Amino acid sequence: MGSSILIGILITFLVIVLVLYLVQRLPLDGRTRQIAQVVIIIIGIISLLRYLAVF
Repeated sequence: MGSSILIGILITFLVIVLVLYLVQRLPLDGRTRQIAQVVIIIIGIISLLRYLAVF
């Protein structure tokens, strides 16, 4: 059971990093890119907290 939680956390972290990388590659202005990054990080933190059974 512990390894499945660890794998879920690792996959979630990798998806967050990949999406942040893809947002960097989009032709957006600086302000829009920063807002998108903040939203992605907040969603990622909430997802990671769900795996840790906080929510």
